[in-house]
Amino acid sequence: MEIQAFLSEPVRYSRPVHGGDINESFCIETSGGKYFLKTNDAAKFPRMLEKEARGLHWLRKHCTLKIPHVIRQGVFEQYQFLLLEWLEPSGSTGKDWENFGRSLAMMHRETNGLFGWDESNYIGSLPQLNNRTETWAAFYSEQRILPMVNLLCLNGSFDTGDRNKADKFCSRLEDLFPREPPSLLHGDLWSGNFMFTSQGSAVFDPATYYGHREMDIGMSLLFGGFDPRFYAAYEEMYPMTGSWKERLPFTQLYPLLVHAILFGGSYVQKCRQVLRAI
Repeated sequence: MEIQAFLSEPVRYSRPVHGGDINESFCIETSGGKYFLKTNDAAKFPRMLEKEARGLHWLRKHCTLKIPHVIRQGVFEQYQFLLLEWLEPSGSTGKDWENFGRSLAMMHRETNGLFGWDESNYIGSLPQLNNRTETWAAFYSEQRILPMVNLLCLNGSFDTGDRNKADKFCSRLEDLFPREPPSLLHGDLWSGNFMFTSQGSAVFDPATYYGHREMDIGMSLLFGGFDPRFYAAYEEMYPMTGSWKERLPFTQLYPLLVHAILFGGSYVQKCRQVLRAI
């Protein structure tokens, strides 16, 4: 793959950087500056990077977090590509964590009349449905939990008993979550998708939609969690309802189902444990 094909300026320097399992990613230097480039197979993941670019544009427009600027996005031969401004990481202080928590809370106050978004996108390499829905219970059931459960049944990881437990969980959703307006969500908020920079807390690789804000909080706590000062500042800015920590298994079930499909193994058992507990 010729890196120069994705840029309009001569490439002075490029090096591969960590970009996950789906994309090839590079740090690029040209006469115009330093950029982050990611590419993948345009046929295997149709419009994935176009949808990511739209999510980044939307977040830039509607939140105070640092969102990388989209320089170019398109398709070249068999590749789709996304060229972003380069973000340079910086050290963090307690103040940085507090600002991050407050900024996310402000983003979650950005609301919409319906749950979902104007198009479906991706979560990891899996299509993520975003059909607009009036209630969180219906959206979470029909657009999140049951599609993933169906895939696990199709690949043999789940059986009829697992499906029945998922159906029972979905039938109770109306009573499990507090009623709140749809919040603008990052959608895949874990430690690998944010960093501290000199320009503030930055987030990237979104799976954007309007949903229940506890989804972002639950995802942030799935793999160890952020600094406690982040959550304290968030709560000061936009207090969560009641015993939100007891609802963490409900919000974390969706990303666990995604991981079970992508990676199998222990994630399948973790999904079963959550469904049994519920």
